[in-house]
This record gives sequence, C-alpha cells and structure tokens, in this order.
Amino acid sequence: MPSASPPITWRAAFHTDLGWMAMAGSGEAVVRLVFGYESAATARHAMALECPRPAQPPAWSHCLQARLQDYAAGCPVEFDDIRVSVGGLSPFGEKVYAALRRVRYGQVVSYGVLADQAGSPRAGRAVGNLMAANPIPLVIPCHRVVCRGGRIGHFSAPGGDATKRRLLEMEHLAQTSSER
Repeated sequence: MPSASPPITWRAAFHTDLGWMAMAGSGEAVVRLVFGYESAATARHAMALECPRPAQPPAWSHCLQARLQDYAAGCPVEFDDIRVSVGGLSPFGEKVYAALRRVRYGQVVSYGVLADQAGSPRAGRAVGNLMAANPIPLVIPCHRVVCRGGRIGHFSAPGGDATKRRLLEMEHLAQTSSER
C-alpha cells in the first residue's frame, strides 16, 4: 500500500541561475522542489502545497539551498545524501526513484534500463510516468533519464525539453572540464 504524503512543515524560495526555486519539507526530508520560475511567488505557487503555519526551514535546508545554487551555476553537485519523502509511491516507484538517485552527475540512463534496475524490465513506460510525476527534480534527477538511442525525451519542468537539454549539457560540460 502506498504511503501517504507527510505534512509540510517548512518551505523556502530562493534565486538560482536556473530561475527561482522553491522547496518544501517535512522535518528532515524534502517533499517538493520546483525550479525555473520568474519570481519567488510563482515558484511557491507552483508547488501547490498547503503549509498552514510554515516553520523556519531547518538548518540543513540552507546547505541544500547553497548546493542547489551551486548546481544551477554549473558546479558538479550530488544530492544522494539528501533525505526525501515521496508519498503515494508503489514499491515499484520506490525502487525506480532509489535506482535513479544512484545515477551520477554527468551520466544518463534509459527508461528501459531504469525499469530493469528496479526489477521490472518491461516497465519503461511506467518509469516515464514516474519521471513526469517526480515531485523533487534535481534531487531525484529525472532529467538524467533518456530514451533508448540517446534521444532526451520529455521534461515537465518549466521550459520542457529545452530545460532538460540545458541540464544535460551543463552536467556534461562540467564533467568534461573537471576531468581535464
């Protein structure tokens, strides 16, 4: 049975080179992240989450904010140590997101390979649905999932496929320059 989404206890909005980001969490976990917006207000609105009495974001969230700003500036940053909480996932969805979080900066994986890594080799289309519904992009790096043959596929963040291409190019360029 899928777990319920935890109550939102804090949220924050901040500017990055990828536009305004907003994140929300429950205690020590990130529950939602959006990016690519023109203002803090539009980013917060895009989260579409109720936070009746938002508490001050926890201290660790300020470190995550700085890491997200570094990432948006093109620095190779990983987020695999960040606790996330995604309610409503099936066991398959949990396996897919866990496998995806192991895909490193500058790497890509196909929908089919990710399905295979999650134990369901014929579930590439279901993986695509999970990517489209990912509530915590960048931290759960759905932009690193591409079609078989290398086509980038679709992306549901603002800017769509162009944003996905920008993220992949940014990661590849940063990866290439750090290997020199």
